[in-house]
Amino acid sequence: MVLGEPGSVAHMDDNADIRINVGGFKKRLQSDTLSRFPETRLARLLHCQSKESILELCDDYDDTEKEFYFDRNPALFPYVLNFYNTGRLHVMAELCIFSFSQEIEYWGINEFFIDSCCSSAYHCRKMDQDREDWDDRSDEGSTTSSFDELLEFYNDATKFDKQLLGSARRRVWLMLDNPGYSVASRIISILSILVVLGSIATMCMNSMSEFSLLDSEGQPTEDPRFETVEHFGIGWFTLELVARFVVAPDLLHFFDHPLNVIDLVSILPFYLTLLINLVAESSPALANLGRVAQVLRLMRIFRILKLARHSTGLRSLGATLRNSYKEVGLLLLYLAVGVSFFSVMAYTVEKEDSEDLSTIPACWWWATVSMTTVGYGDVVPVSIAGKLTASACILAGILVVVLPITLIFNKFSLFYKRQKQLEIAMRSCDFDEGIKEVPSVNLRNYYAHKVKSLMASLSNMSRSSPSEQSLNESIH
Repeated sequence: MVLGEPGSVAHMDDNADIRINVGGFKKRLQSDTLSRFPETRLARLLHCQSKESILELCDDYDDTEKEFYFDRNPALFPYVLNFYNTGRLHVMAELCIFSFSQEIEYWGINEFFIDSCCSSAYHCRKMDQDREDWDDRSDEGSTTSSFDELLEFYNDATKFDKQLLGSARRRVWLMLDNPGYSVASRIISILSILVVLGSIATMCMNSMSEFSLLDSEGQPTEDPRFETVEHFGIGWFTLELVARFVVAPDLLHFFDHPLNVIDLVSILPFYLTLLINLVAESSPALANLGRVAQVLRLMRIFRILKLARHSTGLRSLGATLRNSYKEVGLLLLYLAVGVSFFSVMAYTVEKEDSEDLSTIPACWWWATVSMTTVGYGDVVPVSIAGKLTASACILAGILVVVLPITLIFNKFSLFYKRQKQLEIAMRSCDFDEGIKEVPSVNLRNYYAHKVKSLMASLSNMSRSSPSEQSLNESIH
């Protein structure tokens, strides 16, 4: 091979040798051997016409020795040499599949060249590695989120050091926002749960005829005992919200937290109802606003969501739904396709035998109830063909519901585990003498997950790359 100045044309003899150095492993290769596989990296060196084009394929080039240098693992290069000599790849059992896959991608060798004796084991091990990577990414998300939330918690706690009465306010903040922090916080948490349950119970009992009272005009009125419980509950909820707002580390971002928004929504209907009643009494023309007040009274049921502040399971459920919108969308899509298909089938076979299934919209209701395995029994097929269609609809519904639910359940398990770890870390905090250090977190695992995620991303980029040049750019 004769190479002139940069930009000059290189000349390669058909039977010339080229010298390569792979991480210290030196070898002479015949050009005709390399040219058998023109898409590989070494074969492309034969067509380079300048030093710049050579350096796009290798890491360095020695003009004196006419030697190409590659900064790669020399232990794996014998497998590449064996490929050029035999035309097939062989994979030893002790090799790391991830490293071997990256190596042959770098040299431009396709996995299709793996010999039949090794192909099955190679692809099985690679699939197992992909499953492990998925589990690691799931654990990584749990670890990363827990670590980030813990740092956010400590960041909020440090804000009190620069505020008036910061130490006292921090103790009250921890007592109100961390139910397991101290004995006092546990007592407040239990009392809050009892007030929420009592408020919901009185709302349910107030709807029962056994507890309904009539005024002098024969109109239903609320039992004074229930009103007392309601007013006590509103007073307690208001006191909780105001106390949390007063001792919050950052007032401007107080309502960025979903649980604080729930606290506000739980008491807002009561005060809006009082305002509407006052307006309606002062102006008879606005008497219809009383119906709005009745609707607002029904919104008291949202107080049950206040239990999420004291329940790890409810918080984990909320986080799961918030991060599972793709799976939920997939579930709704499957149901929509199944309902549309089986409703038309039921309409076709039952329109002459059943009045309840005489229209496609009516069949939608039947298909929805059947696919979700609810089975009210208010609408049923009567013909044999209709019953066979119903059986297929029910079986399809089971499969459609189970597949996405499994993914959602796995996420719930991860979020629940993360939430429990976060609570344990928060309960172990001691701020009596100020913040000295962040509690112990496995930074090694956190860093390892980050690095592994980066390597997986680079690997995915290289697999989707149409050319070896873009692969080289993504690695370097």
